[in-house]
Amino acid sequence: MIDRHRLIEELKTICAIPVTPFEDDGSIDWDGYGRVVQRIANGGVTVITPNGNTGEFYALSQQECDRAVHVTAKALAGREGVLIMPGVGHDVATAVALGREAERAGARAIMVHQPVHPYQSSDGWVAYHAAIAQALPGLGIVPYLRDPNVTPAMLTRLAEHPNFVGIKYAVPNPLQFASTVAAVGADRLAWVCGLAEGWTPFFWPGGAEGFTSGLVNLDTSHSFEMLHALRESDYPRAMAVWRRVKPFEDLRARRSAANNVPVVKEAMAQLGICSRVVRPPISEVPDAERKEVSALLETIGVRQLVGAGA
Repeated sequence: MIDRHRLIEELKTICAIPVTPFEDDGSIDWDGYGRVVQRIANGGVTVITPNGNTGEFYALSQQECDRAVHVTAKALAGREGVLIMPGVGHDVATAVALGREAERAGARAIMVHQPVHPYQSSDGWVAYHAAIAQALPGLGIVPYLRDPNVTPAMLTRLAEHPNFVGIKYAVPNPLQFASTVAAVGADRLAWVCGLAEGWTPFFWPGGAEGFTSGLVNLDTSHSFEMLHALRESDYPRAMAVWRRVKPFEDLRARRSAANNVPVVKEAMAQLGICSRVVRPPISEVPDAERKEVSALLETIGVRQLVGAGA
């Protein structure tokens, strides 16, 4: 049985989505991946999600996803209080198989990617997540909610499962989010803003108590400054951080978010952390935007991920 209360509390923080570093030939740089995970953890982050969207989940094979979780666990070996929450998805059987391997590697929760299907019903959406939850009773289940048509009633039905512990809410509508939290119950689940630092200050008053971040691949200090400010209800300070990092997040959002991963990897390449290589169907940022990334790194003052504290 899971410790549901513990998992809910653990999710009320920054949830890091590490990139998956590739070699020039497109294969995964596993040593580099381990260093990325360690770098994030050294910055104080305590929830790490391998195989998230910033990790290019949909461009990875099932075998690569499995190995990513094991490499993450190895990189975090000996660290107390770090929650590994890998992304799983595709059909139910694949999601369950990914979850079982993640559990063997030491994960205690999984994030379920949005179902990819051109025709979905509300009952089918609930049944998809319920089937995964029932097959993996030893793992906390956190759906990645990107569909604005998912209703509070649908989430309430899922919350009846004892291992349904949180929501990564990635619909850019703070009013809808607040209404959903109020209807389902603020204390019933961990409510995580799934849209990173650019949206978090606007989701916090509606009930968010954690947020996802790709920025922490570069530096955790800005993210923790925002988290501490929001926990202390210091909104002027939180918004100061927001203004500082928003240009970087805006560049990631360019071209309908086609830049989301490439901009992070470009910044990491310029910092000498890993290569800028991405896999189709996304592509590297164009040369002109590389200069923008350089300027933004200078503006936000990226530094080594040490001593940020949780």
